[in-house]
This record gives sequence, structure tokens and C-alpha cells, in this order.
Amino acid sequence: MVVLHYTAMTSATRARDWLCNPEAEVSAHYVVAEDGQLWQLVCEGARAWHAGAGAWGGVPDVNSRSVGIEIANTGSHPFPEPQMAVVEALLRGICARWSIAPQMVVGHSDTAIGRKFDPGARFDWQRLARQGLSVWPVAKTPGDFWQDARSFGYTWEDGDQDAVLVAFRLRFRPWASGPLDDHDRALMRDLARRWPVDQALA
Repeated sequence: MVVLHYTAMTSATRARDWLCNPEAEVSAHYVVAEDGQLWQLVCEGARAWHAGAGAWGGVPDVNSRSVGIEIANTGSHPFPEPQMAVVEALLRGICARWSIAPQMVVGHSDTAIGRKFDPGARFDWQRLARQGLSVWPVAKTPGDFWQDARSFGYTWEDGDQDAVLVAFRLRFRPWASGPLDDHDRALMRDLARRWPVDQALA
């Protein structure tokens, strides 16, 4: 799988240098700067420490099964065109080399429910989905949101349901608010029916 992050730092080079610092105790396979400059820090076949504690579907240890891409952004502004173009090209190559299904390209916020919020509300997931590099749902018939969320890949402990809704909306309805509604249920039903995680892990 691939996990997308934002660096939450004002400088791409500072983020790169921090990820290369043993004292940081974090790492990532790639860093993409705002101007499209790309650095590979870890070989794709090696484990990087970018995801922390988290899970996606049947993957309880995301670090051991994923490529991590850090995208230079504070989370408060849009991702520039040169940067997005490089992210897309990078994803296209990674997914082809490792046979990664589009539902296995996720955000850090998807795997670390309630703990992480990157790549954030301004990341253009729909753009990636149009190229088959991720997924984007269409609201049709509402279903059981929580059952469908697990089918799609969300994993959480008892009592964390509010955080699951936040993570889902951050990616698929970034400006929505209020309690769970039928639009949420319909989008999640479409995700679970078209892109169940067990199909990607089979």
C-alpha cells in the first residue's frame, strides 16, 4: 500500500533533513517539494518509519507493508500543480511495480484514526481517482455506515466512531460538519461495494 502525508513544515528541505536525522526516529521513502523536486530517502522494498501506530483493513502494521510519501505542505494551503504532477507520476510507478490497487493508496489520516490528519482537507484525492491512482465514491443508496467503513478498510477500536467519521470526511467530504447523515452513508456504501479492502489484499 501507499500512505500519503504532508510534512507540516514550512520548508521541504528542512523536512527532508529531519527525516534523514537519526534523532528524529522517523523516515519516509520519498519527499516531494512544492516545486516538484523529488528526493528518495529509503528504497521502496525497505521498511520506513512513516506511519506509526495504525492499520488499514487486514494490515495491522502499516509501516511493514507500505511506501510512504511525504508531500511538503503545512496543511493550510493547496498543493501546487508541479508538486501534484510529480506525486501522480510517482504513484503511477509505485503502484505498477508493486501491483497496488487504488483502494490501497490512502492518507495517514485513514490509517491513524483520531491521531493524524494528513494529507489534509486541501489534498485533491478526486484528481488522483480520475487517473485510477486512488478512489472516489458516488452517492447513491445509503447503507450501514459502520459496516461499510470496515469493508472499505477503516479500522478502529470501540469508542472511536466519531474519529472515523472525521477521517472519512476529511478525505471525501472535507467541508462537511454535523452528525452522520445519509450522504455519508451513501458515499461509504459505494466505497465498500466497489473497492472492498479484502479484494485488494486477496
